[in-house]
Amino acid sequence: MSEKQIRVLLVDDEEELIEYLSKRLLREGFTVRAVTSGRLALETVEAEEFDVAVVDLKMPGMDGIEVQRLIKQKRPFLQTVVLTGHGSLQTALESGRQDAFRFLQKPADHGELVQALREAAAEKERQIMARFREEMQEIASSGASPRDIVVRVDALRRKFGLS
Repeated sequence: MSEKQIRVLLVDDEEELIEYLSKRLLREGFTVRAVTSGRLALETVEAEEFDVAVVDLKMPGMDGIEVQRLIKQKRPFLQTVVLTGHGSLQTALESGRQDAFRFLQKPADHGELVQALREAAAEKERQIMARFREEMQEIASSGASPRDIVVRVDALRRKFGLS
């Protein structure tokens, strides 16, 4: 993902922390959107496209594990990095069951966070391309007419944001 900016959604009820992280990540060249609740995160994910969501586990209302689960339902390729001050082996395991890309403890080293975001964005890209190739093979083996193949490939490119 070197030629385009990595789009990051920060989800944490600590406003000062997400403001601080937003500023640092913006300086690193990331596109950042920050929200203070799980409900806002889900609304934002539905309206905008992101590469990585950084999610706190302990938030009032909807916790980070539930946020991850619902994000994956809406955006299956969106990667999540858990950033929490309430970490334990059990919460890390539960986050893993929700397909968290990485689990980081607060206060996370900024370089480690940046590296996790870059790796998570690359993983999203890898997953999208793998799924795209699978669907391309299905189209190619469908026996469709050349004209229909072109139409279906164009639709597939739009679906995966590759046009």
